[in-house]
Amino acid sequence: MRSASFANVGQLLRINLHDDWLKITLWVVGLVAVIAAAAAKFGDLYGTEAAMKAIVETLRTPSMVAMFGPFFGTEPYRSAMIYGSEMTVFMGMFSAMMNIHIAVGATRAQEDRGTVELVLSRSTGRQSPLLAAILELAAVNLIAGVLESLGLMAASVPGSDASGDWLFGLSLAAFGMMFGTFTLLIAQLASNARGTTMVSYLLLAALYVLRMVTDVQRPQWTRWTVYGWIELTKPYVGNDWMPVLWMAAVCVLMLLVTVPLASVKDLGAGLIPARAGRGAASMLLRGPMSLLVRLERVSAVIWILGMFVLGASYGSIFGTVGDLASSSGVLGNFLAGTSKAAGIHAIVLSLSGTLTSIFAVVVSIPAILVILRLNADEGKGYLEMLHAKRLSRRHLSLVFLIFAAFIGTVCLAAAVLGLGLVGNQAMDQPIALSTYMRGFLGFWPAVMVVCAMAALLSGCAPRFQKVIWIVPVYGFMSLYLADLMNLPKWTRRLSPYGWVNSVPAGTVDWATFSWMTGLSLVLCVIAIECYRRRDLVLG
Repeated sequence: MRSASFANVGQLLRINLHDDWLKITLWVVGLVAVIAAAAAKFGDLYGTEAAMKAIVETLRTPSMVAMFGPFFGTEPYRSAMIYGSEMTVFMGMFSAMMNIHIAVGATRAQEDRGTVELVLSRSTGRQSPLLAAILELAAVNLIAGVLESLGLMAASVPGSDASGDWLFGLSLAAFGMMFGTFTLLIAQLASNARGTTMVSYLLLAALYVLRMVTDVQRPQWTRWTVYGWIELTKPYVGNDWMPVLWMAAVCVLMLLVTVPLASVKDLGAGLIPARAGRGAASMLLRGPMSLLVRLERVSAVIWILGMFVLGASYGSIFGTVGDLASSSGVLGNFLAGTSKAAGIHAIVLSLSGTLTSIFAVVVSIPAILVILRLNADEGKGYLEMLHAKRLSRRHLSLVFLIFAAFIGTVCLAAAVLGLGLVGNQAMDQPIALSTYMRGFLGFWPAVMVVCAMAALLSGCAPRFQKVIWIVPVYGFMSLYLADLMNLPKWTRRLSPYGWVNSVPAGTVDWATFSWMTGLSLVLCVIAIECYRRRDLVLG
């Protein structure tokens, strides 16, 4: 009976790999390329003792500790120590994102499309689709981990060793697999792929924020955050393999829970049932905008609250900036050369600019999701009744665009307000909230341009609309690594986020604000017209 439950797993695994080969290749090649390219450059960037001491001072500042985790190295410093400190947390996030994407596609997304029902109608075991997804995740992570380790060995960062190279690659594989198993468990609970994706990313974000807070305020608690395990491997410093075993143990535990749950849940449904709808529509449900708001309201509220909490979490560390800066040689000298309050304000505003740029990238995600929903719902036949009414396609596409812009705007404002309000509560001498809002005004046009680019792809080339995800991913990577890797300015300006000046430390560049806003409007007009003229997307 047990073997019958897993019949034809090998064939399903081959089908999954055949269907997913392109996205798996893009993910793995992208991760390996970033890791190897950064490693190859670190020897030149931090090849001297003076350069290494300078960057170590930077890595020990509150903002760097919050983003990268603590620097565990001791003198004499080596380039590999700095590389491990800067890249571990960063690459862990992308490894987790890869696994969430693959896990959802191999489970809930297939159920939503009806693929699993067709597969189970043949001589296939009840648990075979789940086991095939597990094996696919394991294979992808193993391949990625091995290639990342080999890439590091080929780059030969000064101060690196084989143990550190293999620890770096395989710890990322274990970390990614752990979040893949989290997603597989969530897929048994959620009622659809969209809910599974949203909850999985919220879990990733929550654990990241928890790690950030403990790293800055209570480093001894980092081991309890789960996300912090990846930094506790201490590649090239301590080479601690114990956190990898913790991750492997969690993977096994999650699978021991997931497999029995999958055997008792109904196909196409989640163990947490969707709430039953009303028998009759509300009086407010009068048009396409109210319908979209109704469908997106839970997701929108979660994103808005989540961004406020993210901003507030970063703002909570502002009260420790003075003490941490005083203990840093470079920043301590800076504070000694000016009034303490003015110096702390300058550091906080510089940190706020970095954080606001990251907020701008993150809030682009819900805005893009709303725009991509238009073609997704159209392909599933959900919009047939709307198209049958006296509703123009211009009107329908404009509704999705307006709501996407609204979500992006409110989420960015919520993050900046959370940062400013909680940050001021933590500081002895607060900064005017209007100063923080300069960051909102500076980055808002960039978010709108990304929305317009998504709409343009959705309207003109719906088959390639998912290419838009390259923009926020590249934007995040360029903003995250540009200064640390001394990348030229033009690399930032390949994404809309890179055109924004240093706000809120400086004033808003109204010329940039104007042309980016104008560009977004022009792209939106073209996108709406393309959507009106092209054929409908049919499933």
